[in-house]
Amino acid sequence: MYAGAISRNPEAVAAMFTEDGVFEAPLVPGGHPLPSRLVGRDAIRSGLAASYEYWADLGAVNTELSTLVLHETADTDVFIAETDTVLEQAGGQHTTLSLVQIFRLRDGQIARLRDYFAVPPSH
Repeated sequence: MYAGAISRNPEAVAAMFTEDGVFEAPLVPGGHPLPSRLVGRDAIRSGLAASYEYWADLGAVNTELSTLVLHETADTDVFIAETDTVLEQAGGQHTTLSLVQIFRLRDGQIARLRDYFAVPPSH
């Protein structure tokens, strides 16, 4: 969460994936800077970098207002994260980005991440 939402560090996020890791964002519309599917660390790094730049004006994460709930599954290599990320813009305005992420691990790294979120209307 820190590497992605808070520091927006594509290098750190990509390093958490297996070399052949897959990042999927099925709800992202065509033509968006974040492709709906990225395969491999290099693609994940560059795709997330473009996405973080595109969304920079949405503001910084307000960790006090944001929430995270982790759900375990019967498979110890799969877990689900429910997040309401509250972004704070200059002037105190807030935007909430709700998402559900399904993680599948292999050898302690992310082999597949499905990230379900809706792109805010202004973006």
